[in-house]
Amino acid sequence: MSAYRRGELGPVVCVVGARPNFMKMAPILRALAARQPTLPTLLVHTGQHYDRDMNDRLFEDLRLPLPDINLEVGSGSHAVQTAEVMRRFEPVVDERQPSCVLVVGDVNSTLACTLVAVKKGIPVVHVEAGLRSYDRSMPEEVNRVLTDQVADRLYTTERSAADNLAREGIAADRVHFVGNVMIDSLLDNRPLARAPAATLGAAGADPELIAGPAGYGLITLHRPSNVDKVAVLAAILGALRDISATLPLVFALHPRTRKSIEGFALWPLLDTRRIVVLPPQGYLEMLGLMANARLVLTDSGGVQEETTALGVPCLTLRENTERPITVEQGTNTLVGNDGAAIRREVAAILAGRSKSGCLPERWDGRAAERIVDDLASWLPGRLAVA
Repeated sequence: MSAYRRGELGPVVCVVGARPNFMKMAPILRALAARQPTLPTLLVHTGQHYDRDMNDRLFEDLRLPLPDINLEVGSGSHAVQTAEVMRRFEPVVDERQPSCVLVVGDVNSTLACTLVAVKKGIPVVHVEAGLRSYDRSMPEEVNRVLTDQVADRLYTTERSAADNLAREGIAADRVHFVGNVMIDSLLDNRPLARAPAATLGAAGADPELIAGPAGYGLITLHRPSNVDKVAVLAAILGALRDISATLPLVFALHPRTRKSIEGFALWPLLDTRRIVVLPPQGYLEMLGLMANARLVLTDSGGVQEETTALGVPCLTLRENTERPITVEQGTNTLVGNDGAAIRREVAAILAGRSKSGCLPERWDGRAAERIVDDLASWLPGRLAVA
């Protein structure tokens, strides 16, 4: 019988698996540690993203404690990776007897650990619940929908998420609007962000390239819909090359994107000194690059939120977003992956026609505190009636 079934307060098992999870979990762990009386915690890293150097760097940048357990799952197809996380996570649940399993975001590890916990009668807490792109071709969308259906406590980043959950039949008393823990991390680490010139210098690039009055644009690109088809990726890179003639660009290159560029022989499109290609960067380096950019081009969900919080114009190379508040209230504009549309929207920003945006409700750096306060009052009640 689990500790939850016995009415004991076992550890809150906090799960991270991929880079975006680290930024979301760091403020939650700090809030859990700061609360008196503290809630016992256990940090489990599934190893879904397994670059050891990048992991160590992110944990250091975010001042995250090292994981108590690393499942070291590694890469694989969606089915293989999800199944392997489940297989390795189940013995942890059996041994540690958690009072709940807390998952963040929408990666495969989120769903896998949720399924293990639910089947063992352990409450699941989902941070960043209710976000929807309504695009089931995105694996993350499937992970979000399924996790929310079985989670016991759902913490949302924006009010529209509650409407999404209500349409899916999820009771309102399971949902709690707390704000955005990604922004907790951003605000906490903004003073520590690395200067862009230092980041470029460390990578062997010329910092003077981005020192001019025009500033620079920052690029992140990794989604299969943008990088797995040669025609789509060539159109995007061609647009970036054209844009770089007016605005220098810094391209933090994801391993998946690098592999596609090499496989499709598209490096000539980036063969200009006006585009600085960097390897994957640490959190503080990326924060500095984002905060000081003239604009950001991305297909990342988290970057849409971070640029809104920073007040930096963002062009999202997707047809939809699960974070509509960044478009409705923030600095984000959806442009898809059409080269002409990308060029047109960049030109508009450079001409001074960009969104000013505002900081959404409860994106104030205190979302993690609200989560922990609610969890501390809700969890004992669940245990009492178990």
